[in-house]
Amino acid sequence: MSEEGMIATHTGRSPRFTHWVAFLICSVITLGAAVEAKNHTDAITAKSNSYQNWSVISSGITFGLVFLIVVMHLFQCTSFLIVGTKIEGLLCILLVAFWAATVSIISDSKHGLAVDVSGAVSNGNLYYFSWAGFICSVTITVSYLRSAFHVDVAGEIRSRSARLTTWSALLACSLVVMGSSANIFDNDCNVSDDEVFRGNTYCNRTKWGLALGLVATVLSLLVVGMKIATAKAPFLLEAGLSIVLLIMYAFGVAYITSQQGPGAPLGNLYYFTWGAFLACFFLCASCAEDYNAAKAMARSSSAILESTNEMSMRNEHDDIHVEDMDGTL
Repeated sequence: MSEEGMIATHTGRSPRFTHWVAFLICSVITLGAAVEAKNHTDAITAKSNSYQNWSVISSGITFGLVFLIVVMHLFQCTSFLIVGTKIEGLLCILLVAFWAATVSIISDSKHGLAVDVSGAVSNGNLYYFSWAGFICSVTITVSYLRSAFHVDVAGEIRSRSARLTTWSALLACSLVVMGSSANIFDNDCNVSDDEVFRGNTYCNRTKWGLALGLVATVLSLLVVGMKIATAKAPFLLEAGLSIVLLIMYAFGVAYITSQQGPGAPLGNLYYFTWGAFLACFFLCASCAEDYNAAKAMARSSSAILESTNEMSMRNEHDDIHVEDMDGTL
């Protein structure tokens, strides 16, 4: 039995109990909002109707599993069966997969659930609590890996290389920017109907978001791969890419999230474009701090070397002076 299982035998609790309760709350709200959206939203196509049904089924399955896990935590006779066991690990992985699929469907404007055709959030409870549930599933999985297999995911990322977490966040944000821009382009720009076409300015900015997301994804993946494979990346390359991406996302924020841009409505493209820009800013700030620290260390080393040389020269001069006095005597 794992250490957490032994603790659960005496207390009926685990370090993840509050996370499971939070996940349960998110599941309840998401399920209710998904059912309401399904009943009051007309499916655009038969495929979108099947996706709407999937969002309800997935939310219902998640709610049932999480509710069962929370109830098992409440009783000592059942908590040892779930806390820190392989069953909990399997459920964690299953829920992450379920919730990732659910979030991708709910936040897709094609299905008319939490986001309307313009990309704006139309159902706040469904949109925000589905993302909150996904975050809960990831944090629970990370906590399980740390306790059951002694794999400190966050610690490994921090110790692996500097700024790896920030580069990974930029990679994730850029993927969402690229996917959201491609989705908007297919719905509003790559159409033959003039009534649906949103205009050249709007579509050109959507293309910029698509290209920006693609370039940033490739560059971020390159740096993340180098850091994972070699535990480091050339500092000049990392600093140069950080500056270039910061400039690109500065234009991206200005063009994509402005009034005539595809990211003007509050949705995935808006939030993750700003998230990528902030990640680039933190990368540049971290590189600047490392550069200043290295420069200060070099100056300190140079000063110590100069002081050592001066002391050596003084000692040599004193030795020569002593030898001269001995010769005179």
